[in-house]
Amino acid sequence: MSKIETDILVLGSGIAGLSFAIKTARQIPDRKILILTKTIEGESNTRYAQGGVAAVWNPDKDNFEKHIADTLDAGDGLCKEDIVRIVVEEGPQRVREIIEWGARFDKEKDQDAYNLAREGGHSEHRILHYKDLTGWEIQRALMQEAALYPNIQVLEHYFALDFITQHHLGRMVIRVTPGIECYGCYALNKQTNAIDTILSRVTVCCTGGAGQVYKATTNPVIATGDGVAMTYRAKGRVENMEFMQFHPTSLYNPAGESPSFLVSEAVRGHGGILKTAEGEEFMHHYDARLSLAPRDIVTRAIDSEMKKRGTDCMYLDCRHLDMKDFMEHFPTIYDKCLKIGVDPAKDMIPVVPACHYMCGGIMVDAMGRSSINRLYAAGECSSTGLHGANRLASNSLLEALVFAHRISDDVCAHIQDWDVKTGVPDWSAEGTTDPQELVLITQGLKELKEIMSYYVGIVRSNLRLKRALDRLHLLYEETEELYRTSTVSPQLMELRNLLTIAYLITRSATHRRESRGLHFTTDYPGQMEFREYSVL
Repeated sequence: MSKIETDILVLGSGIAGLSFAIKTARQIPDRKILILTKTIEGESNTRYAQGGVAAVWNPDKDNFEKHIADTLDAGDGLCKEDIVRIVVEEGPQRVREIIEWGARFDKEKDQDAYNLAREGGHSEHRILHYKDLTGWEIQRALMQEAALYPNIQVLEHYFALDFITQHHLGRMVIRVTPGIECYGCYALNKQTNAIDTILSRVTVCCTGGAGQVYKATTNPVIATGDGVAMTYRAKGRVENMEFMQFHPTSLYNPAGESPSFLVSEAVRGHGGILKTAEGEEFMHHYDARLSLAPRDIVTRAIDSEMKKRGTDCMYLDCRHLDMKDFMEHFPTIYDKCLKIGVDPAKDMIPVVPACHYMCGGIMVDAMGRSSINRLYAAGECSSTGLHGANRLASNSLLEALVFAHRISDDVCAHIQDWDVKTGVPDWSAEGTTDPQELVLITQGLKELKEIMSYYVGIVRSNLRLKRALDRLHLLYEETEELYRTSTVSPQLMELRNLLTIAYLITRSATHRRESRGLHFTTDYPGQMEFREYSVL
């Protein structure tokens, strides 16, 4: 065990964490910035983003008011309009910055203009993209830029365990305690198995999503909701966790695959049409925008058709498209389809919904400040008010860039007001031993995913939610007993964090007695009560 001190601690090395670090390193080069990542620097939710980043880029055809209207419409009455305006209006400049740092986006042939795609819920073509590997390209550019600054240090294979607050100094801290402060975190060095105490003046949480709480997810295995769970344990405010977005079109693979392979929304924007196995279109029964309706509508439509027909998937028909053009735009998707025996030129692509994005998370204000002093949050782990009850496609990367910039400005303005806390005790592992049966952890995770998938999925009911809470409680008690008696491991902590996420999703869904956006319940199928955010 050792103590590590830094000026600024960043958890996560995706678009939010790296862009914040770069901007801050440029503004205050004399301050040390430490980034922790639980695997390697290049592994993040960002790198798996296929579609692109939405921004008003062609003023002759598009404008801020259109993008704002599309975002508000997708959010189903729960977006914070002032936040939507901030992100939409500041977004283009943030995108220009990462282009200056080396991020490449596809351009029209023989032209300087960018090739702008259109996705579900967008009224105009405004998605900048790099083939179907946009996230990978942005991650590459950010890593390359971050390496230029000597005051940025990245520690790989560090698993953050808990935020350090007054609680660790012997003070009683509950959810209504005023003035809770974050002094850093305890983190497990996965290479040495030592738990280090990492102290900082300020902490920025950019830990990504929590898709691994469900059996079928497009998220990588690292997406276990660590930052949200840590904030909740530290008595910070978390909101809108019932709004878990299922992407309507992950690739259906009968052989099974985890994570699920994403068939980007941009394929439908490119002209792909959703159909049944018999080749019949069905989206006209659900929305006038057909296959380009927002994700919550398309997901429920596919789920409904699958249940009515007793089938395992629906289909995305691209056979009518120019296949050379399709291959240029979606080379990864095309190659993946071929690998499972589907030729998009001849066969319809089998698709099925999969958990994709967490619209709720750590409650933050317009500058990314959480309810815990000296703790900020950005990216998918945060809840800014942009997405409301359902995220508009390709708004997530934009949100991360805008809030990373705003947090950087706020941190740079106040860094001199904070000191590194002294007297923080080391992590105590007294009374614990190495777990004797790892099957308890693996089976617990399997049970958790099944509970959430069957009872708290795309369609919910009061009975299903109660059953989920009852089973989650038993699993929670078993896991907490294991945590109290066992030395910590990444597997145990991820199970513990995912249980917290599962509870927050289910509890929030229980409180929302209406159907709105991503939360659809058979007990209130047509009831809209326009209730404010659900805060836990």
